[in-house]
Amino acid sequence: MSNVVLQLSLSQIEAMKKHYFKSLSDKNPPGSIFTAKPAQCTVTAYKSGKVLFQGASAAAEAQQWGSVSASGTGKPVKKPASTSSVKIHSYSPPSNIGQLSVIGSDEVGTGDYFGPITVAAVYVNSDQIALLKELGVKDSKFLNDSQIVSIASQIKHIVPYSLLICANPKYNDMQAKGMSQGKMKALLHNQALKNVIGKILPEEADAVLIDQFAQPGVFFNYLKGQELFKSKQVYLSTKAESIHMSVAAASILARYAFVKQFDKLSEAAGFKIPKGAGGAVDEAAARLIHERGLEALYEFTKVHFANTEKAKGLYNKKYK
Repeated sequence: MSNVVLQLSLSQIEAMKKHYFKSLSDKNPPGSIFTAKPAQCTVTAYKSGKVLFQGASAAAEAQQWGSVSASGTGKPVKKPASTSSVKIHSYSPPSNIGQLSVIGSDEVGTGDYFGPITVAAVYVNSDQIALLKELGVKDSKFLNDSQIVSIASQIKHIVPYSLLICANPKYNDMQAKGMSQGKMKALLHNQALKNVIGKILPEEADAVLIDQFAQPGVFFNYLKGQELFKSKQVYLSTKAESIHMSVAAASILARYAFVKQFDKLSEAAGFKIPKGAGGAVDEAAARLIHERGLEALYEFTKVHFANTEKAKGLYNKKYK
């Protein structure tokens, strides 16, 4: 099924927009509230309440928000009345998670056409929570790039961490072999968590908290056959940056690495590379094709994104 349509309430759509904030597009069609581009899917929510899912993973993505029939239509999932959009499951963190000693992990760059995916895991023991708050650690989406660089340069000397970068050529190799972006992220989180767990031995964290990008069953299925990180407790939560300093610090370090990699890409390209997956990105990719050849996209971008075909079209119009 390549297309699914759900009819949702505006409050549900607002919750969706928050859920997809990492993959939001900066260009929306008329009458829409937002467009997001998670892995292998484009999600467009309209003011009418209709939400259109398009792409290879449309059915799976839509299933998170409603029941999907074989015809490609669906009904919203009935949920208990709640002011929270955090999904409850057996791996949901306890109410006191913010006071525990935790290893948290987060990723950046999954919705950006240019640049790598960066994943960080950070251990914050309970004695360090107040210090990190004082240093300004919070969800990285509320910080600009200069703040990210400033805070990251301080916390990387305070907390044990692991930072992994999946550069574009490696990403494109794995994707071409059939690996989904979700599995790539799971593998990177797993390795970063194992690295930090090893660094802090013989100390042991109270728990691991992962910023949730897939349902727990899907996440652990991605890791079948892998040596799995070991922890007393494992929790997954959306918006995990807001419930423990470890994930907030991980989001900052991951964003820091992402920003630095973008600077390198811009230097290599000879012009400023834009973030995101909107129209400015298509223009930049077309220019890159013109100046460095089509093969340059393999080094700079996630080539399976729809932006590749858009960039080719722009190149043919503007430069041929």
